[in-house]
Amino acid sequence: MELFNVIFRTLFFYFFITLCYRIMGKREIGELGIIDLIVSILIAELVAISIENINDSIFLTILPISLLVILELILAYISIKSRTFRTIFGGKPSLIIVDGKINYHEMVKQRYSMDDLLLSLRQKEIRNVEDVEYAFLEPNGKLSVFKYNFFKIKGSYPMPLIIDGNIQKKALKYIHKDKSWLDACLAHKNLTYKDIFYAFYKKDKIYLVKKSDTIS
Repeated sequence: MELFNVIFRTLFFYFFITLCYRIMGKREIGELGIIDLIVSILIAELVAISIENINDSIFLTILPISLLVILELILAYISIKSRTFRTIFGGKPSLIIVDGKINYHEMVKQRYSMDDLLLSLRQKEIRNVEDVEYAFLEPNGKLSVFKYNFFKIKGSYPMPLIIDGNIQKKALKYIHKDKSWLDACLAHKNLTYKDIFYAFYKKDKIYLVKKSDTIS
């Protein structure tokens, strides 16, 4: 009877957790943020405890898992609406390589070792750091790499200047501009920061996406 109970609980929670993750919309472990990872660990612990304690009601596990799924959905919604919340709990990309040069200060800040960097580059079949124009360490720990073209002509990576009405100071500094320049660009179009959903700089031009142009 106990063996049957363990088998039943194992199969039940397999399909129940699969359904939960379908609801949360997660596809890969590598895509999990900090909040998602915490929820995943807690769910795994709850399931393990339920399988071991076969005398306890299965609903004592279903209830907290359901609450965790609801909490994750609520936090995901807040994360979409609030960039501040998203940055605090999810982090933001870090520029690790610029124009073939390693940003050691950012690597130390992110506790990203040289071995980690070289491993990620080897996995992308890149032999030399000098072949990389830009490399970003994403919040999920993956390295996004943009290689130079064949003639090593400097590309035109779009630098985000405004995201959800918030100024990206590092991007401004990188393109050798300041807040006064950005103020003038917006004033010329009779716009404020809060009117802007996304603004980026590419090929000596600033491109704006207004919040009013997006689907709410």
